Amino acid sequence: MSGIYIHIPFCKQACHYCDFHFSTSMKKKDEMVLALAKEIEIRKSELFDCAQSDKNEVVETIYFGGGTPSRLQIADLRLQIDSIYKNYRVSENPEITLEANPDDLTEDYLIKLAEMGVNRLSIGIQSFFEDDLKMMNRAHNSEEAKKCLEIATHYFDNISIDLIYGIPNMSNEKWLQNIETALSFNIPHISSYALTIEPKTALHTFIQKGIISQPNDEVAQEHFNILVEKLEENGFIHYELSNFGKENYFSKNNSSYWLGKKYIGIGPSAHSYDGQSRSWNVSNNSLYLKLISENKLPSEKETLTKTDRYNEYVMTGLRTIWGISLDRIETEFGKTYLDYLNQQSKKFIDNGLLFVQENILKTSNEGKFLCDGIASDLFMLN
Repeated sequence: MSGIYIHIPFCKQACHYCDFHFSTSMKKKDEMVLALAKEIEIRKSELFDCAQSDKNEVVETIYFGGGTPSRLQIADLRLQIDSIYKNYRVSENPEITLEANPDDLTEDYLIKLAEMGVNRLSIGIQSFFEDDLKMMNRAHNSEEAKKCLEIATHYFDNISIDLIYGIPNMSNEKWLQNIETALSFNIPHISSYALTIEPKTALHTFIQKGIISQPNDEVAQEHFNILVEKLEENGFIHYELSNFGKENYFSKNNSSYWLGKKYIGIGPSAHSYDGQSRSWNVSNNSLYLKLISENKLPSEKETLTKTDRYNEYVMTGLRTIWGISLDRIETEFGKTYLDYLNQQSKKFIDNGLLFVQENILKTSNEGKFLCDGIASDLFMLN
């Protein structure tokens, strides 16, 4: 097995661009913490009792996502880790990641995280500029962003930060300053995403009302190109569309998703994958708590067709440095799928957006920013 993901559905406040599942009320926090640990216990049978299970399965990664996991107290996080160790076989040195916001990362909290076994931080910086943070309604300010990195680097070696580009009115120079500020802290991993407008978010409403300008795709592509060039100059490997890591600092948790490994998702809205089917928990805290209290799994499940699995492999493969193995396509999906992929990819190869190397289909530098759109053209329709 690859890993266990634990969704912590609490945030201090709602970021204007976010459409993830969370609550700004902490009233049910204690109840939720106990329910998460209970779900971890209930779902151990998925690894050891089902017909498809490998009796030697081990948990290689534990990932606290959200929401904002750093809203929890140390004891709350420790309960989840202890529950995993009690109910699953865990590898000798698992990657244990905590997503955190800068305003939560006091020195005492960081010390206790490290003592507890958390060995990787993913910090939601997003920008080092005050006006950007206010526009996004982030809970921290620019000074807190820098201060938390100064402290965190004393206690953690494996740190990732998130940065957002394509923000309205962000110049290329300002974006470059964001990148250079991040580099000044010598962190080994950066995840960076274009600002996207999700339906039903505050940002979507502000743009509709003309309060905030619509993000510009051409500006976002310029920012992306600056990002790739600057980080590669500084020794980062662009191993996934939105992820850059120094050697030996790739996210093991996220890489396992892209490589199609199994994972269990714990908590409201969390997704799971066992190699053949996908399931997802209900995105409702109250209903989740009720069902867990009744010893019921709060999830729905679908079995993926061969075409579903092919399309997912195409999507994830094009986004990563590992690409799409044409040998695997033929072996796992058959000649019909291979012929279709070769036919559909030809125009992109001719245009220099894709290339084949050692029988692996990959995106070129010019095709990276466009890879999601390219992938959709390579999908097989049911």
